[in-house]
Amino acid sequence: MALQLKTFKTRALTAVVFAVIMLCGLFIDVWSFFLLFSIIHFGCWFEFQKLALLIYPEYKYISNFHKFAIMLAGFGFILWMANGVFNTKAINVSSTGLYFLIILLITLPLNEFLFSRHFSFKNLFISAAGLIYISFPCALMINLRMQGVVSGSMFTLDFGLVIPLLIIITIWINDTMAYIIGSLIGKTPLSPISPKKTWEGTIGGALLAIIMVAVCGYILFKADIIQLILLTLLICVSGVSGDLFESKLKRMAGVKDSGSFMPGHGGFLDRFDSLLFATIIAWLYVQFFLN
Repeated sequence: MALQLKTFKTRALTAVVFAVIMLCGLFIDVWSFFLLFSIIHFGCWFEFQKLALLIYPEYKYISNFHKFAIMLAGFGFILWMANGVFNTKAINVSSTGLYFLIILLITLPLNEFLFSRHFSFKNLFISAAGLIYISFPCALMINLRMQGVVSGSMFTLDFGLVIPLLIIITIWINDTMAYIIGSLIGKTPLSPISPKKTWEGTIGGALLAIIMVAVCGYILFKADIIQLILLTLLICVSGVSGDLFESKLKRMAGVKDSGSFMPGHGGFLDRFDSLLFATIIAWLYVQFFLN
């Protein structure tokens, strides 16, 4: 019992610290938001490379240049997608990020082909997959943040926070309610990849998340109910898909957690697996249906 109490205290303390860091990163300003998701970007990348090595041992032959250049290429994409918010009179940060991305994507495969003793197209493919899986959604989240201001019925909110907060809150409600409902009435496994998830919990969590977000969005901002329902539904579905995808990676790698940066809670990918998938879908919805 003492061990369980110690574990609970560790998990609770870690969760509180994590929540404080997330809230500060989200709400202080665009710089804190950028710093938060830059840390998430690199943290996820290190764990992804560790999982890739466990799944495909030949990945250990990538050079140090390859290992870090692919992360920096993704960071260049993030800078580009910031839409010039961080530009100064002396430096066009957005254009610099784009040039950085292009240069690294050209030099990385050339370096591997010319100097690596174990050149492999599969290694390049794995790294390219990491760009899509990690760098792409982090860059899109930064892009969503760099917006204007919207006035609601009750208060005014920085519009750049609306969609990111919508994604994060929807995922949190969905995960929490799915866990509670699944624990109470869940009987039908959702997927062999994650046996603890059930259809009852998944559907119940999504329904409650949709209802709560739609009602709050209408009361606070007089938002379009149909748009909110569609967007939150897409976030729920894509979030669960992201969770299952990361679970599949961990099963293939033979590990329980992707990392250990949060004692008792796992790693970066464990915390943000749903967010990575949901951000892409939400960004596409905003571009095609809300802009």
